[in-house]
Amino acid sequence: MSDLPVRVRIQEEGPREGFQYEKGAIPTRRKIELIDRLAQTGLDHIQIVSFVNPKLVPGMADAEDVVRGITPRPDVAYTALWLNDVGFKRALAVGSLAIEGSITLAASAAFLKRNQNRTLQEQLAAQHAIVRLYKQHGVAIGRGSIMAAFGCNFEGDIPIARVVDLVQQQRDIASEHGVTLQYILLADTMAWATPLAIKRMLGVLRAKFPAVEFALHLHDTRGMGIANAFAGLEMGVTRYDSSVAGLGGCPFAGHKGAAGNVCTEDLVFMCHEMGIETGIDLDALIDCAQLAEDIVGHSLPGSVMRGGNLQTLRNATKSA
Repeated sequence: MSDLPVRVRIQEEGPREGFQYEKGAIPTRRKIELIDRLAQTGLDHIQIVSFVNPKLVPGMADAEDVVRGITPRPDVAYTALWLNDVGFKRALAVGSLAIEGSITLAASAAFLKRNQNRTLQEQLAAQHAIVRLYKQHGVAIGRGSIMAAFGCNFEGDIPIARVVDLVQQQRDIASEHGVTLQYILLADTMAWATPLAIKRMLGVLRAKFPAVEFALHLHDTRGMGIANAFAGLEMGVTRYDSSVAGLGGCPFAGHKGAAGNVCTEDLVFMCHEMGIETGIDLDALIDCAQLAEDIVGHSLPGSVMRGGNLQTLRNATKSA
């Protein structure tokens, strides 16, 4: 194998990613229940809500109530997603969140129009404006993010050269405003990536930007999520977004079926079996996955939540 990382950082996005995607209403108290349980697993970063237009994403209409209702732990960063300055100001106003700024661009003009009703040029201009807003409020900007980095249901394959250009644009924006990005997230928003595509993309980007750390946000619509994460591990990627039980998806991606992020407990299981530390209690995470399934009232795509933790089974057979 290639240079596998010793430890990875996993950002849990199930409460935001999942509850924005569910068709039926989820009671606020049950959202809070899942978040509080996830915070007891060793996860240190949980994205819990998004501050977006409730007419477009009704599952996030109670975002403020969710934030105010959780029992925060000091060792967990609770974060939120927003797409514009209105959402950012809502996140600031609610308090108790870890507010993290990012510079976000999209590799697909068609997806960006559906997702944020902006052109590529408008999105680029908006990043300068929101960086100034972040700095005005003393918010650190640590991350760049590229949506639809591997492909788009409305435009097809995304050329690697386009992503290279977007990474450079993000670095230019950061430099212009005196900001240093800790890492850049490549989001496979519509699940076009394959393991080979992951390796090709990272290989080109690392050759072009050797000092930049890259992270992965992987969707599992076509069953490639965990395989793509494995490819990322082989390429030395140490940061991943994931979603407990495989909850969720993007409501603007045009999918007919489930389109959630790579499943958190499946990713943690694979890492542990490869000798890669996560700091997460897998058995507690499996319990959370089963809770998530109970909350939404239908089957979710996670596998380890059904098959169980092999290490637990090993321990049981040794003591039998």
